[in-house]
Amino acid sequence: MLLLHQNATVTICHSKTRDLGAITRQADILVAAIGRAGFITPEMVKPGATVIDVGINRITDRAEFDRFFLGDAKREATFAKRGSTLVGDVHPKAFELAGAYTPVPGGVGLLTVAMLMANTVRATKMRRESSGGGAKRC
Repeated sequence: MLLLHQNATVTICHSKTRDLGAITRQADILVAAIGRAGFITPEMVKPGATVIDVGINRITDRAEFDRFFLGDAKREATFAKRGSTLVGDVHPKAFELAGAYTPVPGGVGLLTVAMLMANTVRATKMRRESSGGGAKRC
């Protein structure tokens, strides 16, 4: 809705959209919230696009880990220690094409919490101003 209010053209797709890659390759801003690990592959991303990965998927299978992170020593250490690691809905190799992206873990989740706190503080200030400054019991 925020993008629509700024006169952006917004296209909404889902995992069953025909020729999804043809649509996603046109996106200047690609938001992925599918719920499937690495669903958005590098072939589906327009070079230089901003990629916002909302998905959080836990990987516990070694073969699946290797599909995403083979050769990544840092992720390998985490996987060996915990027996799992997190991956988003965007394949990690797709980020190499992006002009900017939100990582998983450490991206949208942290931003969501930060914005929730900022909006809570803002709402509290607005409530105090409209009620004359005193706290009210809800």
